[in-house]
Amino acid sequence: MPKRVAIVQSSYIPWKGYFDLIRSVDEFILYDDMQYTKRDWRSRNRIKTPNGLLWLSIPVEVKGKFDQRICDAQVVGHDWVETHWRTLQHAYGKTPFFADYRAEIEDAYARCARETSLSRINYELIRVMCRMLEIRTTLTWSMDYQQQQGKTERLLSICQAAGADRYLSGPAAKDYMDVHLFESAGVQVAFADYTGYPEYAQPHPPFEHAVSALDLLFSAGPGAANFMKTFE
Repeated sequence: MPKRVAIVQSSYIPWKGYFDLIRSVDEFILYDDMQYTKRDWRSRNRIKTPNGLLWLSIPVEVKGKFDQRICDAQVVGHDWVETHWRTLQHAYGKTPFFADYRAEIEDAYARCARETSLSRINYELIRVMCRMLEIRTTLTWSMDYQQQQGKTERLLSICQAAGADRYLSGPAAKDYMDVHLFESAGVQVAFADYTGYPEYAQPHPPFEHAVSALDLLFSAGPGAANFMKTFE
């Protein structure tokens, strides 16, 4: 049977497009043996607040670790957990569905407080958010698969090791991916389209698409599917 995969670095409480990508495939592979990049989506994301957009950032140990991989990145302390949860309560406490998800999200953050690995923290929150969005895609790690050298070759070798014949990528990869290499190996390539999302009743206007999907969940609840592309 055909098998579709996507291979993407883990992100902290990702935006809705990330979850559309997850839902579009049979296996979503967290590409966390790649180099960690500071001030990127790996360790931070944005939310809406009464005072505008706000970054929630996880402190990561980076001194002397320029070449560290995402899977090796360690968070600094645990105070950020309480700060982030308190900020989410303040920003979304009055949204229609915050109470519906509060306990599950609070429990997930409590588990994150016992974790030091950035990659595993991201995984835990992605897993919980997938469950809330009723996404049942298998989540795995790139570290579980043998890989070849070369940017495109590495991705292709993971696809082959995972038994995939279809690869779905984010649109930014068009700039560097050798699609012909995939096609010659019998793996079809497609690129996600993140345009054309409908707006929902988001708190604290003006509307902004590029925020954590928690914003959509707290605002639309079970109706979140109506504002995502793969549920159409």
